[in-house]
Amino acid sequence: MVRQFLMNLLLCFIWVALTGEMLFANFFFGFILGFFILFVMNRNESDQRYFTRIPKMILFALQFLVDLLHANVQVAYDVITPKYFFKPGIVRYEMEAKTDLEINLLATMISLTPGTLVLDISNDNKVVYIHVMYMRDREKFIANVRNKIEKKLLEILR
Repeated sequence: MVRQFLMNLLLCFIWVALTGEMLFANFFFGFILGFFILFVMNRNESDQRYFTRIPKMILFALQFLVDLLHANVQVAYDVITPKYFFKPGIVRYEMEAKTDLEINLLATMISLTPGTLVLDISNDNKVVYIHVMYMRDREKFIANVRNKIEKKLLEILR
């Protein structure tokens, strides 16, 4: 998988060098073009993990950015209005993440979202305690973290 990623970057840099424009859009287009070239060249290979993980990473990043924007608007609206809409709460969330990397990335993704903050991780690394600024429905919040963040993050990492 690392070899395929490095080949993709090499093809991307070749594209940028051939076009002569060091723009993000050109770099991104070169990366996508290199991805499709590698996909066509390696379609008979048995190891296709690289070609399934990259689209998942891109979709996860886009979905996280949308959630981040939504949470920022919610917090900003609450700050600029005279009435406060927050209803704080602490949630005990049982994780499926096992390794230190998975737990660290999950805690970071949760804490990056405005209105949430990871308070503590249990000693056995199975439970994380999250402070939520807008606790309307505890079960909905847990399902949201499990399905939108943890499940997709673990699909990428495993």
